Amino acid sequence: YWGQNSYGATHGTDTANFQKTLSYYCQDNAIDVIPIAFVNTFFSTGALPSMNLANTCNPTDNATFPGTALPNCQSLASDIQFCQSKGKIVTLSLGGAGGGVGFTSDSQAQTFADTIWNLFLGGSSSTRPFGSAVLDGVDLDIEGGSGTGYAAFVNQIRTHASGASKRYYISAAPQCVYPDASLGSVLNAASFDTVYVQFYNNQCGLQNFNTASDWDFGIWDGWARTLSPNPNVKIYIGAPASSTAAGGGYQSLSTLSSIAAQMRKSFPSFGGVMLWDASQAYANGRYDLGIKNALVAAGGTGFSYPACSAPAFQSGSSYSGGSQVSFGGYIWQAKWYADAQPANDPNSDWSAISACAGAGSSPTSSTSKTSSSSSPSSSPSSPPGGSCAGAAAWSSSVAYNGGQQAVYSGHLWTAKWWSQGDTPGGSAGDWTDDGPCTAASASEKAKSVPNMIFPDPPAAPAGSAAAPKGANLPPAGSSQSGHASDGRDGKTKRSLWSGRRVVSDK
Repeated sequence: YWGQNSYGATHGTDTANFQKTLSYYCQDNAIDVIPIAFVNTFFSTGALPSMNLANTCNPTDNATFPGTALPNCQSLASDIQFCQSKGKIVTLSLGGAGGGVGFTSDSQAQTFADTIWNLFLGGSSSTRPFGSAVLDGVDLDIEGGSGTGYAAFVNQIRTHASGASKRYYISAAPQCVYPDASLGSVLNAASFDTVYVQFYNNQCGLQNFNTASDWDFGIWDGWARTLSPNPNVKIYIGAPASSTAAGGGYQSLSTLSSIAAQMRKSFPSFGGVMLWDASQAYANGRYDLGIKNALVAAGGTGFSYPACSAPAFQSGSSYSGGSQVSFGGYIWQAKWYADAQPANDPNSDWSAISACAGAGSSPTSSTSKTSSSSSPSSSPSSPPGGSCAGAAAWSSSVAYNGGQQAVYSGHLWTAKWWSQGDTPGGSAGDWTDDGPCTAASASEKAKSVPNMIFPDPPAAPAGSAAAPKGANLPPAGSSQSGHASDGRDGKTKRSLWSGRRVVSDK
């Protein structure tokens, strides 16, 4: 992504590496898609949207169209056209945390789609912020609120594009937690070309790639192949482009390259890697170019299904954590003790670690499967426990970040994301049950848990985009990545402003 000067937000005095003009990032073939971020208010002054591109163009430092808060960014027209001439897809990202976004009805969303079409895409208007440049599509980076209207918005854009002389693309950027709180229902109801899943700032992030109970690319592959209205939708690994681009999930170039190559060879829906953001990637030794080279080396197009090499799942059997089975076109790994049939569901005891072809081998004595007893009492109903030394008793007044643990009702629990007041094991589903443990080993009193969530910031200073949740206010002319230090309570999403960028494996 580009547009939010994320590097400038975290390195206020290093102006030499602040966000450059758009064309600067289109000089080579590392980047294939660039979402421009963000249209951060849908209905502003004069009933038109507003847009904030941090140190490049914003309503405070740049002229606005008369009677509106929409900045005139027509100086970017030549940059956009230059990038398109180099084969780049340049889209418009809508949303960002803290923005004034959302719809009250489908009809309002459809009208807004007409406005976006006329202002930025293939329509016509006297108030086109990018002048004669015609963008290649839209991206939904919706940080909170309900999904009301967004499917109607996407479908209306599709209606306009169906008679156009060029192709238009529609993408979304949900959290890795499935289903996404704001876009889950939208993804099931409208056709998207690409989905940039943010595998950071959450328990399901890249930092837990080797933990089957956390890493969930397989769930997103299952969605893409069985639930998405577009069966050809591509799933991207969304990653921070540097250690300062997000609150958690950043991986070294070699580690992310290895993960991306493995996903490329394991799942047919894999499309590439999305990075947040352009300024961070360039300042981090061209992190973007390194990932692109790794993707090219892994094989650019096409997919060959690996064999279902794990033993076939046997109904009526029990499996210890870490066991692998083949079932329904996937190889699965048990998150913990499991005896239920594998399913691509966040509450399943199994995690899909690869798509595969074939029925799987016959179980042998070398597998980790163990036969279950006919007595119901011999099969545990929860994962095996462990020591809960050092874990505090759960408290409704404490805010927990994803990955923090607490003891409740004699079990050790791990928060899936930011949570406060939602009881472990309750309907909110905020907690993973790690099994029973001895209550005496836990602290008798809830300890103070650092809360990484900050109040919504005041309006951004001149020359900057609004600051993201979970970040300190950026210096003027910059903006922190919306994917840094974000909390999640299952109702609000990710973080905020910043130019994110997409690297494809095309």
